[in-house]
Amino acid sequence: QVQLVESGGGLVQPGGSLRLSCAASGSIFSINTMGWYRQALGKGRELVATITKGGRTNYADSVKGRFTISRDNAENTVLLQMNSLEPEDTAVYYCNAERFGMNYWGKGTLVTVSS
Repeated sequence: QVQLVESGGGLVQPGGSLRLSCAASGSIFSINTMGWYRQALGKGRELVATITKGGRTNYADSVKGRFTISRDNAENTVLLQMNSLEPEDTAVYYCNAERFGMNYWGKGTLVTVSS
C-alpha cells in the first residue's frame, strides 16, 4: 500500500501562485509515475501533470507554461508549482502514484482562485 498526503491548497487571487506538495509513504519502493489530477465542482477528474521516476513530464494543455511539476525521489515527494492562476483552476487537486500497475490517491486539497 502507498499513502499519499497533499498539502498547500488554499485561496488565492487570480494571477497568484500556489505550491502543492505530496508526500508518499508506505510501500514506496518501485513507485513509477506520480502526478496531480483535479476535479472541479460538477466535473470529472482530469489530468493536470505527471512525472516519471526518470523525470519525464506531461502536462494538460490548459496548464502548460503556468504549472511546473517536480519530484524528489529521495524524499518521496512530488511538487506542483502553480503560477498565473485563473478562476478556472479552482478544483480539488489529488496526488496520484502508480506502482506495479496499481493507482493510489490522496484525499485531495482544495484550491480556490477568486478575487
